[in-house]
Amino acid sequence: MSLEDLPVVEFAFPGPLRDQLVAAILSGAKTSTSGLVLEYERENQPLPEPGERAAVIDSRGRRVAAIELTEVRVVRLADVDLRHALDEGEGYRSVAEWRAGHESFWHSAEMRAEMGPDFTVADDTLVVAERFRLVEAGQDRP
Repeated sequence: MSLEDLPVVEFAFPGPLRDQLVAAILSGAKTSTSGLVLEYERENQPLPEPGERAAVIDSRGRRVAAIELTEVRVVRLADVDLRHALDEGEGYRSVAEWRAGHESFWHSAEMRAEMGPDFTVADDTLVVAERFRLVEAGQDRP
C-alpha cells in the first residue's frame, strides 16, 4: 500500500508543535504517542489496533511518512509509564514532565474548542498509549 493510499494520522494541531512532532517521527526519536479515549468516543471512532498503518501529515497537509502501530494500550492518565513518556520524543525526562506537557495541550484553547469549554483531564482519564514504528519517509519531507 502506498503512502497516498493510507488513512491520515495527525499529531497535534497544525503549527509548531505538529512540525516538531513530525520531525521527531522522521528522525526516529518519537516512537510513541498519547490520545484520549474520549476523543475516539466523541468522534465515534474505534480505538486503533496494532498492525494498522497510517500516513503522517505535516502542518501543510503533506503526507511525509508512514507509520505502523505496534502496540496500543488503554491506561489511566495516572498510570502512564516512564518508557512511554520518554519514547514520545519530546525531551521529557520524567512522567511528571510528560503529564504537565500533555495537560497543557489537553487544556489548550484548541482542545477545549473541540471537546467543550469545561473539558479537563484527571488521574482517571483514559489515555490511548500507542507505540509505532516508522515504515517509510515520504519524498515530501519537511
